[in-house]
Amino acid sequence: MARFTFRGAKKKIGQTPGTPTYVGSAKEDAVSIEIFEYDTSGVVRKQGALSVDCRISRDSAPYSWINVDGVHDVETVQQIADIFELHPLVVEDIVHTGQRPKLEDYGSHLFVVLRMLRWNEETRQIDDEQVSFAIGPSWVLSFQERKGDVFDPIRDRLLSDRGRIRKLGPDYLAYALVDAIVDHYFSILEALGERIESLGEEMAQNPRPQELEAIRHSKRELLFMRKSVWPLREVLSSLQRAETDLLRDSTVPYLRDVYDHTIQIIDTVETFRDMLSGLTDLYMSSVSNRMNEVMKVLTIIATIFIPLSFVAGLYGMNFDFMPELHWRYGYFAVLGLMLAIGIGMLLYFRRRKWL
Repeated sequence: MARFTFRGAKKKIGQTPGTPTYVGSAKEDAVSIEIFEYDTSGVVRKQGALSVDCRISRDSAPYSWINVDGVHDVETVQQIADIFELHPLVVEDIVHTGQRPKLEDYGSHLFVVLRMLRWNEETRQIDDEQVSFAIGPSWVLSFQERKGDVFDPIRDRLLSDRGRIRKLGPDYLAYALVDAIVDHYFSILEALGERIESLGEEMAQNPRPQELEAIRHSKRELLFMRKSVWPLREVLSSLQRAETDLLRDSTVPYLRDVYDHTIQIIDTVETFRDMLSGLTDLYMSSVSNRMNEVMKVLTIIATIFIPLSFVAGLYGMNFDFMPELHWRYGYFAVLGLMLAIGIGMLLYFRRRKWL
């Protein structure tokens, strides 16, 4: 499973910095724009809006959140960027969906890139998507690769006037959106934790090659998650220390709380990686122990048959002057001798606790 590998990246080679060129694999039929205009008195929601509605929202609404699904339509993204006077490098990063989580301060607006991760129950793996935020004095823009996100609780809080979103402005809204993304990291960790626990139980009972492959798959998922969370820690740390009027002092404690959650996620990821390494060692030890037990049994069997083979070989020689060959009970005597040797060796092995 390859991560951060995007077809079309070679199209950017040699282009001028700031040239918007879509690099990604998600292509919806059309860009979908959703607008929330809100303040303490109420909220207006516009679904399936056009770029011209974005201009109206900027000029008339006290606060607004504009969510764009589908960044493959570079022309529409550029129109929205022109309305809000976004830096050309911001547009380039929005349509290049392989960005590492980061924060950029352009003076009139902040630009934040995050990885939105969700657990897919059907495939039993992590679905990844880039989300870009542009934060202005009275607006927040969010750009996603495809439809579907983790922001439904934020929409519900806006529409029902629950919480502080309507009262504290766009910087608090940006915090709430980031917090929703980070909260879903915990649900992924919960699913991975259950998988690791199940693997541990199966490995303890009957380790099989299938479990080893599942461990490798889980390691890849955790490694990808680690690549997404470690830069996020830097982003949140920079946001707390940012000297900008776009973030009010009242929002900093909330950002600090998300930062603490990020540290907790990182610690959990590292713990899970150690647990998977322990399961790998357990599997190798179990296979080695099983092989040792098999070799022990085979060695004991071979050791018992060595003297029996000697006796059988001795009396299998075709010499004329062997008294036992002409004895009436010689055959049965030799069988009895071989049986006594075998039983004696088994008793000796048991006494020495080799069995």
